[in-house]
Amino acid sequence: MKRTTLAPDLSLSRLVYGMWRLGDDPDTSPAHVQAKIDSCLAQGITTMDQADIYGGYTAEAILGAALKDAPALREQIEIVTKCDIVAPVGRYADARVKHYDTSAAHITASVEASLRDMATDRIDLLLIHRPDPLIDPDETGAALDGLIASGKVRAVGVSNFRPWDMDLLQSRMTARLVTNQIELSLMAHDAFVNGDMAYLHQHRIAPMAWSPLAGGQLAHAAPAGMREKLDTLGTDAGTDWSAVAIAWLLHHPVGIMPVMGTNSLDRIARISDALRVPMDRQTWYELYTLALGREVA
Repeated sequence: MKRTTLAPDLSLSRLVYGMWRLGDDPDTSPAHVQAKIDSCLAQGITTMDQADIYGGYTAEAILGAALKDAPALREQIEIVTKCDIVAPVGRYADARVKHYDTSAAHITASVEASLRDMATDRIDLLLIHRPDPLIDPDETGAALDGLIASGKVRAVGVSNFRPWDMDLLQSRMTARLVTNQIELSLMAHDAFVNGDMAYLHQHRIAPMAWSPLAGGQLAHAAPAGMREKLDTLGTDAGTDWSAVAIAWLLHHPVGIMPVMGTNSLDRIARISDALRVPMDRQTWYELYTLALGREVA
């Protein structure tokens, strides 16, 4: 599988396994989680995407239990995780309101909790999960630089940031922000024309794409004609519609890294089918036209 280099000593697999639903699986045993990771590794998918808030602040510990039980797996994967969302559940059950916290104290405490929960001594890529209206960029930037200097974090990036949010934080940092994880799919395609993708392309930043299958909307509420086209292209490639939807993202020259989340071992085993779906410019635009509901101007 192709890899994307984000920093001199860090690359991610082009396809990423998303663990936001890890705690929703009736079987969260170490053996079952290890089976998911093994299936990813068999396809060359080495990057695992987490966040402290996933599963009500439980998903990282579920992964950690699997890594404790099979410590050799840690050296075969890259761990991405996120922080700054404080929701009134789990460890933050006493919070009065859901909010964001990009203070140095919160980021540092979140990283320490993530390291402990995932039974690891380092996070390969730490993302600030959401833009914080109360961000002090000097404080946040220094905290992120300090975590890299300490060796606890190898690289940092952001998630759901707009270009100006990235510029603000980057202006106060020594380390480079290496990615922005944003919503991208055939149902969420504004980033291609609203300046988000142009900014990432300009700065040679490869984005990660969350919800690349639109959270089930492509399966049940796709625009007229889209599912039929996806099904036809999938059949022609010997796979299914979902692989085509991912291939559509992979075709963009910015180097999108789709984050695929599923608890089904069968579906996990087929994540890499997207890599063998032919995609050319006109096919890309055929799908884009269906997504827009009109031809391009």
